[in-house]
Amino acid sequence: MEAILNQLKSLALTEALPFILKAVGALVLWFVGRTIITGFRRVLNLGLQKRQLDATLIRYIESLFAGSLTILLLLAILGMMGVETTSFAALLAAAGIAIGTAWSGLLSNFAAGVFLLVLRPFRVGDEISAGGAAGIVQEIGLFATTIDTGDNLRISVGNNRLFGDNIVNFTHHTHRKVSVKVPLLHGVDVATMMRALQERVAVVPGVQEQPAPSVEVVEFTALGPVLGVGAFCKPTQAGPTQAAIAHAVAEFLMASGYAVPQQTTQQLLAKAS
Repeated sequence: MEAILNQLKSLALTEALPFILKAVGALVLWFVGRTIITGFRRVLNLGLQKRQLDATLIRYIESLFAGSLTILLLLAILGMMGVETTSFAALLAAAGIAIGTAWSGLLSNFAAGVFLLVLRPFRVGDEISAGGAAGIVQEIGLFATTIDTGDNLRISVGNNRLFGDNIVNFTHHTHRKVSVKVPLLHGVDVATMMRALQERVAVVPGVQEQPAPSVEVVEFTALGPVLGVGAFCKPTQAGPTQAAIAHAVAEFLMASGYAVPQQTTQQLLAKAS
């Protein structure tokens, strides 16, 4: 019995005690490491906020650094416990390559999202047309951008498709030009019609004084010239202002005895039938 107790004591001294010490050291290292990572994350957050970066980009950078440091901390703890970390690191690298290959499309959207947040071709609230969608940007995510269309539909477009396409930002500038075409018949006093239309459009609600509205001959057809009535307005009022200009032009033409070209009437009847 005494021999068994001596063996147990010897085993405890040679095996159990070192393991307990390693476990306690691992716990201490874990709490100290997590405290350092948390402090580093807060300092990084403050530094990025001072640079006025996008909140989504700040969260992404924080998560990237925190995740990388946590993995290094786990590897250090495993090494302290006596676990061979060389094969583990190789396995982790192989798994990363496999996941990257399988998720290549997702990772391309992720990379494109970072570029969209850094380069900022548009912001939340801007009206854009890109990637086969047009509307107001609601959210710029790391993988997809959410857009609300004019008919109240929500579309999520992959960032890679947006970044690889031509992006038209309708609200980037302080004013935007809208235009309405007016077909005329041969024999109409074009100069008088242009001056009268310009004066009428200038008083349409939403039309800006500067740059001033313009009326130009944009093309010639077999029936007569076609005028282009253009005016500038706020980007957010482009649709209502264009409709108001079209309504004002229609009222003016009716009051002046304007006759619709015969070919135009035939085309309208053909579409209706």
